[in-house]
Amino acid sequence: MKQHIAVISDHASPLASPGGVNSGGQNVYVAQIARHLAARGHHVDIYTRRDDPEQPEVYRWKDRIRVIHVPAGPPRHVDKEELMDYMPQFTSFIISFIMMHEISYDVVHANFWMSGMVALDIKDAFNIPFVITFHALGRIRRIHQDSADRFPNQRQEIEELLARKADRILTACPQDEEDLLNHYGAHPSRFVMVPCGFDPTEMRRVNKLWARWSLRLPLHEFIAVQVGRMVPRKGVDNAIRGFARFRKQSGARARLLVVGGESCSPDPALTPEIGRLQEVAREEEADNSVIFTGRRSREALRYYYSAADVFITTPWYEPFGITPLEAMACGAVVVASDVGGLKYTVRHGETGYLVPPHHPNALAERLAFLWRYPRRRRKLAEAGEQRVYEHFRWDQIARSLEAVYGDVAHPRALRTEKENIIYTNKTAVSPVG
Repeated sequence: MKQHIAVISDHASPLASPGGVNSGGQNVYVAQIARHLAARGHHVDIYTRRDDPEQPEVYRWKDRIRVIHVPAGPPRHVDKEELMDYMPQFTSFIISFIMMHEISYDVVHANFWMSGMVALDIKDAFNIPFVITFHALGRIRRIHQDSADRFPNQRQEIEELLARKADRILTACPQDEEDLLNHYGAHPSRFVMVPCGFDPTEMRRVNKLWARWSLRLPLHEFIAVQVGRMVPRKGVDNAIRGFARFRKQSGARARLLVVGGESCSPDPALTPEIGRLQEVAREEEADNSVIFTGRRSREALRYYYSAADVFITTPWYEPFGITPLEAMACGAVVVASDVGGLKYTVRHGETGYLVPPHHPNALAERLAFLWRYPRRRRKLAEAGEQRVYEHFRWDQIARSLEAVYGDVAHPRALRTEKENIIYTNKTAVSPVG
């Protein structure tokens, strides 16, 4: 049965370019699940905050997908840590939009805790079930970031409430479930594990020499790549230190490409974290071998992944991590922090290696091993590629979501009476002011 799905993603638009400070895995996730659900015949409306006055209210992005830009707060960028005060406006708009257009959604899929607040209000108003993907958990983030975490303290209480009220909690990996059990007291009967994925039509292996030639890279150097948001918790400084020490100790001809930022060229004024990381490279005497590329398009990323011998990702905290999947799909060996979802996607010694976060010397040792043993590197790369194709394709993820949505969706007939009250007497629901 084809479904009408509302996807709420308060701060992460599917139209944004990933790689900046405020756009990353959640943007990719929302875009990809919408695309693949629509390909299966479902209708998807994505509600995300308007952050540009030129954005239309309703944008028909693709066949069966609409992006609805919600006026909540000023139509400009606002850090997600400061968005909570605008959530009542966000909720009010969606409730009014549903009533005005007489939309009957089968299910709401909330992404992030603030979107969950909105989904809960919609459930109360229209009796529409909701599922939630948290993407990150406030208590775990606070453990790792302490005072650097700028989200309001209410976040953790709200997440507890959502864990009780959601019809299903979509967990990304076993660590996600452990954290919800141990830190939120969530009931495991609500959990359904649905990981993130990659799209083989978008991220597929390019011949390594061709990829390097296309990017004007040396054909026979050892090349490591790091891709992601330029924020401290991603541990890019650890990647730089580990790479620099490997190069210094081994004497290898090698370079590290750091891909990401707010602009297409590395600009510390626009991305302050790049300035800090450039200083780290200078401290490690690696400023000539660590190359900051700036942000790159999705099409270009597969060339960077394919050009790499090794993909490095060493965050302090990572609920899942999509870039390692994309790297494995393109034939790179992943060396990742032994944290969060990375412990699930990377099989230590089988598809890549796990190292402790904040431990550049451990990273240096793994890089040296992979540099010394190219045959082992090739076997790991082949196993990684096989693993992601078997378990982490977005079309598989969409089928899993379809099953979850179908499981929680109320039959339309059971909602008809309440919907008729709402549509014929629009004062029955008081928009949140």
